Amino acid sequence: MYFIGYDLGSSSLKTALVDSETGETITVIKTPAEELAIDAPQAGWAEQDPELWWKCICEGTHELLSKTGVTPEAIAGIGIAYQMHGLVTLDAAGHSVRPAIIWCDSRAISIGDQSLEELGETRCQTHLLNVPGNFTASKLRWMQLEEPEAFEKTQTFLLPGDYIAYRLTGKPQTTASGLSEGILWDFQKGEPAYWLLEHWGMPDSLVPEIVPTFGYQAGVNKAGALATGLPEGTPVFYRAGDQPNNAFTLNVLEPGIVAATGGTSGVLYGITDSPEVTELRRFNHFLHVNHTPEHFRIGQLLCINGAGSLYRWLKDQLDVSGYDHMNALAREIPVGSDGLVCFPFGNGAERMLENKSIGASFSGLEFNRHHKGHLCRAALEGIAFAFRYGMELMEASGVPFKTIRAGNDNLFQSDIFTTTLATLGQTTIELFQITGAVGAARACMVEQLGLEETIKRAAGRDYLATVLPAREGAAYQKAYLKWKIELQKTLN
Repeated sequence: MYFIGYDLGSSSLKTALVDSETGETITVIKTPAEELAIDAPQAGWAEQDPELWWKCICEGTHELLSKTGVTPEAIAGIGIAYQMHGLVTLDAAGHSVRPAIIWCDSRAISIGDQSLEELGETRCQTHLLNVPGNFTASKLRWMQLEEPEAFEKTQTFLLPGDYIAYRLTGKPQTTASGLSEGILWDFQKGEPAYWLLEHWGMPDSLVPEIVPTFGYQAGVNKAGALATGLPEGTPVFYRAGDQPNNAFTLNVLEPGIVAATGGTSGVLYGITDSPEVTELRRFNHFLHVNHTPEHFRIGQLLCINGAGSLYRWLKDQLDVSGYDHMNALAREIPVGSDGLVCFPFGNGAERMLENKSIGASFSGLEFNRHHKGHLCRAALEGIAFAFRYGMELMEASGVPFKTIRAGNDNLFQSDIFTTTLATLGQTTIELFQITGAVGAARACMVEQLGLEETIKRAAGRDYLATVLPAREGAAYQKAYLKWKIELQKTLN
């Protein structure tokens, strides 16, 4: 028997098949072959059609079963990971009212700021552990104010992973962890922040049914079965946002170890057991997947919108064969990129920079000195410098960086990026050959085995390598200091 895990990103869907007893990875496939488009009807907006996500789920499932020869009846359960902070709204017929407003959309920043002023920082700090910011709740409020007709049609809201589960099962559901990522969870009361909806004049009925993160949630219905080829009744056992799921996948469940990703966005995700927070504006606090009222575990997330998105953009502009070619060109350039400085902040407002949109840029460019290799190295260094800047913010709030764990994909396949980050942070980086889709599939094992035994069976299975700080770090520190000085000038 096997479990299927889906990991829905903003650029693609990954679908994994794992053995239900051992957690061994059978295969992982990516859908579609090219990256999903992100629509921007206006500057700072970012939308996707949820129907495209569902199409990828159906195509990915059919391809997975065909490629492996596994019969649909051998699928014992489904786990779902997904891009966080998005907003999907459904009407009375269960159809999406408008395109999904996804994580990197900046339209609701002013609404979040206004809500903070109305609610007061103390209430946000003690109940929400966050400010409303530019997250799902503020996007829902934007829709209420700016698209009243569409809002009136809305019967419930969902996060992207909730929507996938809804299309599979026909049941609109969410989790406490999901509501917390949308800034719609009251940590003090241990329930949805109904008072926030009331403050905005929204009905409580907009909140869908809440199900546990781990365990039976619903079964695939007839429509889901016909579309995917999975048997009717196949259980959905798990759902979580991509970053909490990534942390679970890497066995980051307790304080001291930090999970990282370097895909379209860059993320650092640490764990705390304290309900008290000091930093509200630069990073966020969500219920972690293993949180219970008796076992308080909060995920502390810092997101850099412009990370892999910069490297992808640069690849599209250069006449190169791919990322391996870019990395090879970058290795020919010394640390510091011969004075070329890059800011990777071109994918919407950066919460780490207090929701400022300063854009991406290269500075210090000399036409007779710099070439493709310099652009590639400066981009990798600029992203690593942004990570280090975020680490400093998190360290100042009490998050320890003893070890960083990451999957061996995207930016973490670049030795320039990993060595720069390890050297600046004076921390080791443990790399694992694993993806979030595998973690989502393995999470289904928790239903029968429990969390501890599930982690035990996966421990050490995917370890690949450890990146150590460079022996001589002066050049890295000098380049980072130059970058940070220029950043401060730009911010001021």
